[in-house]
Amino acid sequence: MASRHLQSMPRGKPSGLPFHAQFTDVAQKAGLRKSAFGGHKDHADYVIEAMGSGVAFLDYDNDGWLDILVLSSSRLGDPPPDCSSRLYKNNRNGTFTDVTEKAGLFGNRYAFGITVGDYNNDGWEDLFITGWPQNTLYRNNGDGTFTDVSKAAGLLCGEGRFGAGCTFLDFDRDGNLDLFVSNYLTFDMKSVPRAGTSRECNAEGVFCGPRGLPYGKHSLYRNNGNGTFTDVTAASGIQAVQGGYGLTAVAADLDNDGWPDIYLACDSTPSLFFHNNHDGTFTEQALERGIALSEDGMEQAGMGIAIGDLRSSGNLDIVKTHFAADTPAVYMNDGKGEFRDDTSRSGLGVESRYISWGVGIQDLDNSGLADVFWVTGGIYPELQNRPDEPYNVPRILFRNLGNGRFEELIAQAGPGIEASHCSRGCAFGDFDNDGDMDILVMNLNEPPSLLRNDLRSSDNWLKVKLVGVKSNRSAIGARVTVHYGDKLQAQEVLAQTSYLSVNDRRLHFGLGRSTAVSLDIRWPSGVLEQISNASVNRLLEITEGSGVTRSQQFN
Repeated sequence: MASRHLQSMPRGKPSGLPFHAQFTDVAQKAGLRKSAFGGHKDHADYVIEAMGSGVAFLDYDNDGWLDILVLSSSRLGDPPPDCSSRLYKNNRNGTFTDVTEKAGLFGNRYAFGITVGDYNNDGWEDLFITGWPQNTLYRNNGDGTFTDVSKAAGLLCGEGRFGAGCTFLDFDRDGNLDLFVSNYLTFDMKSVPRAGTSRECNAEGVFCGPRGLPYGKHSLYRNNGNGTFTDVTAASGIQAVQGGYGLTAVAADLDNDGWPDIYLACDSTPSLFFHNNHDGTFTEQALERGIALSEDGMEQAGMGIAIGDLRSSGNLDIVKTHFAADTPAVYMNDGKGEFRDDTSRSGLGVESRYISWGVGIQDLDNSGLADVFWVTGGIYPELQNRPDEPYNVPRILFRNLGNGRFEELIAQAGPGIEASHCSRGCAFGDFDNDGDMDILVMNLNEPPSLLRNDLRSSDNWLKVKLVGVKSNRSAIGARVTVHYGDKLQAQEVLAQTSYLSVNDRRLHFGLGRSTAVSLDIRWPSGVLEQISNASVNRLLEITEGSGVTRSQQFN
């Protein structure tokens, strides 16, 4: 895992502005009590035990309330009997019920990444989960249960693949969700030395990898529209690219040409950008676009990716997280998919203390400006007592000051931010339907954190849920640009982001004091729609091409 061994930049003088979002961890009270596993608390024998997993906010039962899926890895030798990923149903009163076994999702396996989308367009959100040694496609049966259809769908992969990032996307714009899967590396316990058994592998006695282990091969599957997929990795040009250690995968239209591209965070190797050529093929262009390496040309330990409009410019910018002693990367988009590294200018370059993972660009205080949040955590439990290898560490929050500038908030956002954990994935969504964004966090070897946002502000907001007709029903890849006051902000419906995680599919826009709002919607099919004079502080559900808008106020 690469690092540049940089020192943090000097922190600027605090603005003194109040921050009205206050976060409290309510996971235990809410019923999220099962641990997610990853090796033992004092050691990890293999890299598959230490990487951790993603989480998801999703509405699997279509009741309008966000449910929660927390993925879990396992551990060698003595996995606990309750070691499993966990599905929690939202009880609509601030609590959740564990429905894992009832839903057919219980299983002790090494799970890592998730993407959520309606691949068969039947109105129910399905799950694809990556792992080792196999990935799994779960079809939502519409009755609260899921069925493993991986084999029937043609998605079983070769043994030894360490599936990591995954994202649904409609790369050919035919209305069916296709699937991109990144593979971190090729892993076989028969050939990889166990931690502490090979000084050649790692001089400090910790687990081997990723360096020294074979790259993973990334895959693209085309949806045939009949419940099956065809592997088009070779035909699409994906196979021609040297893989790298691929982690989080995000599909978004980063060059504003109406077609989804794929950006892949890679650990210890250059990150990859697959540009959609509009003909079923992709060309890798990360170096030319300025998003493969650091500003000084160094490889970085790419972990998580956030996509959002950092400057209220109507373009999608990128924040990518990295290893300790390295800063996050902040890439500003010129609107044509050419990026400028603004890490230092943005102010995020002051933070390089921790290994950083899941990340989001979200307006956490409804000010009308998107903030940046990420989680952190150590990688080597054997070294956790060393001062230079912090293991349980706090979360990071940067408030948006406008004009592309941010300041770090240390203690102003409540105890849920200050608390120290060894975290991996995080997801953003409004689980209690109160008009602000909450945060779900995966913690290694302990229950997740559910950071409830108790927003002390009267600023306005708007949520947008899109339902595709000609486009895929989940509207993955749709772009919404909201105009409010003299500002605008763009967001896309994404099927994976953060670190191997999935956010609330309802797009959330903070509006500040603005009450006059209009929307531009570009559907994945290419259909364009406009909505004028939308009311604020409510959810708009918009169906493609029908002019039907359902407005719902939250209690």
